[in-house]
Amino acid sequence: MMLGYLLARANIPVTVLEKHNDFFRDFRGDTVHPSTLQLLHELGLLESFLKVPHQQLTSAGGVFGDYPFQAANFSHVPGPCKFVALMPQWDFLNFLSAQARRYPSFDLRMQHQAVTLLRDNGRVFGVEARTPDGTAQIHADVLVGCDGRQSLTRQAAHLEVIESGVPIDVLWFRISRKSTDPEQLFGNINYGKILILINRGDYFQSGFIIRKGTFDEMKIRGLDSFRRSLVQIAPYLRDRVDELQDWDQIKLLSVQINRLRQWHLPGLLCIGDAAHAMSPAGGIGINLAIQDAVATANLLTRALLEKRLTEDLLASVQRRREFPTRLTQFVQVNAHKGFEYIFNHPGPIKAPWQLKAVANIPGIQHLTARFIGIGVRPEHIAGRRRPPGLLKRIAIATGIAAAVAVTIVRGRRITWETPVETR
Repeated sequence: MMLGYLLARANIPVTVLEKHNDFFRDFRGDTVHPSTLQLLHELGLLESFLKVPHQQLTSAGGVFGDYPFQAANFSHVPGPCKFVALMPQWDFLNFLSAQARRYPSFDLRMQHQAVTLLRDNGRVFGVEARTPDGTAQIHADVLVGCDGRQSLTRQAAHLEVIESGVPIDVLWFRISRKSTDPEQLFGNINYGKILILINRGDYFQSGFIIRKGTFDEMKIRGLDSFRRSLVQIAPYLRDRVDELQDWDQIKLLSVQINRLRQWHLPGLLCIGDAAHAMSPAGGIGINLAIQDAVATANLLTRALLEKRLTEDLLASVQRRREFPTRLTQFVQVNAHKGFEYIFNHPGPIKAPWQLKAVANIPGIQHLTARFIGIGVRPEHIAGRRRPPGLLKRIAIATGIAAAVAVTIVRGRRITWETPVETR
């Protein structure tokens, strides 16, 4: 949607396909980070965006056993917004699509599901889509696959996926929220369990982190057992867990971290989760996808206007965005390895000394906030003033420092490993 908006803004005819008749999906991300808010500011959309109902997260922390900690403080991140905006992604998509519709070259087609690629002499020139009125062929100078971690685009193109092993899955569900509930509480860790609570005003969008592949075992133990697990880790939810009456209220998100070896073919480019599926840790995925969209628009707009798009230009998007992707995934993979320590301690847990030591490093919360909120190699709208080179170097150093901090918490020597490849 962001890429469609940016291309239409440049007077390039663009068609966006969405297979559903709305954007309402509970499993979609909620976090709009300072890097994305900076882009909205550069586009002149920030003031209107902030009128959409949202919550503002100025810090992120939690409770590890009986040890409360702050992981990130966003008060010092660069840009106009010193917070993460918590907004259901369907509201964000509705906002962006409304802004994009102001441009006559923007065409959003709901209930259009791409089912196969159109090819000619090895070049992709569009898709065949399933619509309420039957099949339709949509031709394009370039097809951009933005269809997520289960991307049909990349499957149809037979692009090679490099997988990184992930030890967790997440159960998503809603539970009501009271004004007296703890504020800015982003994680509850105890009794071998992890519970994430995202403030959506009158309810929490909740994520219960489990060992990968164990959801069926949990269902066999029953819903009462699951409700008791929630109360054990967050006692203040005791009077609300009975809101969960059916397993249909609880959705399984199978966590993946992977990336394409090559993001492009002649006439085809994949970005966002279609090119690199991210873990929900830190809520970084949506913001990396938006950074991809901005880089794509910056690199391809002139060529699209002049009808001289080449595969090398498509490859330039990967060259631009692969480093921040791989560094961010490295941090996430190392963070996930720490979950094994938690799963292996089913009783009352004590915070390891490494966590306490890192949490007390002066400025570490600002450094972590910079990595989460701004990221590595943040993009800017073409024509806008770029940050000086020093800040770019700081952004890269921040990513490396975050990787070091995560590894220290795990209490292991730092190693740079090549992910296991699945062909």
